[in-house]
Amino acid sequence: MVSYYDEIEIEDMAWDPVKRLYHYPCPCGDRFEISRSQLANYENIATCPSCSLIIRVIYDLVRFLFFPSSVPGTCSNNLLYFSR
Repeated sequence: MVSYYDEIEIEDMAWDPVKRLYHYPCPCGDRFEISRSQLANYENIATCPSCSLIIRVIYDLVRFLFFPSSVPGTCSNNLLYFSR
């Protein structure tokens, strides 16, 4: 069984357009990170590069894939490529 530090909604995460990652503050001082492609591939675990903590990202996959302008960091001009 996986133990998450927390469960965070994607709307509470910050989008970094330079790194093209969603970020959320980690208690260690760094930030949890997850990419749009990870989310599109049904991955919902954001990791911290500096420690072993992980968070579960709560998001609506249908809204994320088919209504991208309603999710921070996405827009209708950006295509998401994913594989099953």
